[in-house]
Amino acid sequence: MNRNRFTKGAFALATGAMMTLAISQGAHAAERVRVRGTVESIDGDTLKVKARDGKDVTVVLKTGWAVTGVVKASAADIKPGDFVGIASQPTDSGVNGALEVVVFPAAMKGTGEGDRPWDLKPNSSMTNATVANAVTSVNGPTLTLTYKGGQKKISIPDGTPVVTLGAATKADIKAGATVFINGESTGDGVVSSDRVVVGTNGVVPPM
Repeated sequence: MNRNRFTKGAFALATGAMMTLAISQGAHAAERVRVRGTVESIDGDTLKVKARDGKDVTVVLKTGWAVTGVVKASAADIKPGDFVGIASQPTDSGVNGALEVVVFPAAMKGTGEGDRPWDLKPNSSMTNATVANAVTSVNGPTLTLTYKGGQKKISIPDGTPVVTLGAATKADIKAGATVFINGESTGDGVVSSDRVVVGTNGVVPPM
C-alpha cells in the first residue's frame, strides 16, 4: 500500500478529508449530507454531480477547497495496530460484514475514532478503530477492532473494496470522475463543501 510514502502535502490533504468525515459524524450530522456520484461538469467553484440515486446535485465549493484521492489497498496488508475506517452491516453470523475499508496512514491514527450509524446501505455503521487482532479464514479476514468505549468484530468478504488515502489535484475533478463529498445542504439540491474525495487510476471512493 506504500503507506510510508505519504508525502507531507498528501498527508495534509488526507487529514483534512478525514477530519471533515469525523465532523460530519458528530452532533450536527443531521445538518449535513454525503454526496456519492459522478462528476458531470465543473465550472469554477461549482460542481455538478449525478448522484448514485440518479439525482442531480450542485456542489458549491468554498473558497480554498481541497481535494484528496483514494488509492487501492489490500485487506491482506492489514495488521494489528493499524487504524482503519470500516463501513459494515450486521450478518446472520453475528459478526458484521464489511462494505468497504479505508486504511489510514499511521500518522492519522485516532481520527474520528468510534462507532456510529452510516448511510452507505440500510443499517450500516462506520467504525474508525485500531485493529487489535486479525484472523484469516476461508471467507477472508476477520478483524477485532477496538476504540474508546467499545470493541467490534468485522469480517472482510472477498471482493470488499479496500483503499487508503493519497494525493490528488483539482485537475482530477473532471467529467466522469467518481467523487465522495461531505457537505452542508442549502436546499433545492444544492450542497456546500470545502473538500472533494476523488477516485484516481480507476479506483472508486467506496465510502
